[in-house]
Amino acid sequence: MTLRRDFIKIPLAVAVASAMSLAALPAHAQQPVTLLNVSYDPTRELYVEFNQAFAKYWKGKTGQDVTIKQSHGGSGKQARSVIDGLDADVVTLGLAGDIDALANNGGWVPKDWQKRLPHNSAPYSSTIVLVVRQGNPKGIKDWDDLVKPGISVITPNPKTSGGARWNYLAAWEFAKRKYGGDAKAKDFIGRLYANVPVLDTGARGSSITFAQRNQGDVFISWENEAYLLEKEFGSKVDVVYPSISIVAEPPVSVVDRNVDRKGTRAVAEEYLKYLYTEEGQDIAGKNFYRPAISQKAQAKYAKQFPKLNLFTIEQAFGGWAKADKEHFADGGSFDQIYTRK
Repeated sequence: MTLRRDFIKIPLAVAVASAMSLAALPAHAQQPVTLLNVSYDPTRELYVEFNQAFAKYWKGKTGQDVTIKQSHGGSGKQARSVIDGLDADVVTLGLAGDIDALANNGGWVPKDWQKRLPHNSAPYSSTIVLVVRQGNPKGIKDWDDLVKPGISVITPNPKTSGGARWNYLAAWEFAKRKYGGDAKAKDFIGRLYANVPVLDTGARGSSITFAQRNQGDVFISWENEAYLLEKEFGSKVDVVYPSISIVAEPPVSVVDRNVDRKGTRAVAEEYLKYLYTEEGQDIAGKNFYRPAISQKAQAKYAKQFPKLNLFTIEQAFGGWAKADKEHFADGGSFDQIYTRK
């Protein structure tokens, strides 16, 4: 299945000019503006709610209106679309490596983009879990159950999906620790992908394949996407937390070349900063993301986020640049183990 990258047009009331410009202009002189947030698959619901909250805040502060458009798809594919000319004001992608690609392919953002906002420009985090059918009929408890004969695994394509890369690396590190070394991990990943019947381009496509098309015994999923499935489908699915998983930190950035050309830098920057406010952090938790900095929001949503044995991309793989080169670049480990069906 190929998931079409779609746009959700959401009329919102938001002010859009720099503080100096706003101070100099009367309220009636403020002109409406449009922003495009290019995001990855599972953030649709999050940004529908967040955009409305930001609109109300910014309208009250400045009196100016804005229309915010959302674009969703596999994170890697979305990054490529921006590089190819998709007119994004901000990107809210699945992994830092995809925003690094914007810096390295056209200078759309500066190379130090991650230093511009708190928490390495990741206002919320998630992790990778396993979603199974009601009652867990195949008895799936951990990563090693996914390589057993007869188990059908749903996960997106790591060539196009940031979530799929988190999935891949979480399983790799589990195998490396349990069986000893990268060679054993590579063999494990090969057996896991031999059980994958279809690779969708993004996490939401895989979610649809599992939950609506009823394919697969287990879906490797973002934690927030798993909760959304549980919320929508109720008793039809169960969430299994593996013995170890990865800290998934989806980052955000202004797309400098575009906002400077369009004159939208001021509102785009404030839009991302608002993710770190108490309201922004609360909305993240409400949509099943783990708030990054708000202790109040962390405490409020603590019961829905079990404490896990988690590792970071830096600890296990030396950061995204190294992981991308070794595992997902052309000729990397994924290309070596995956045979198209």
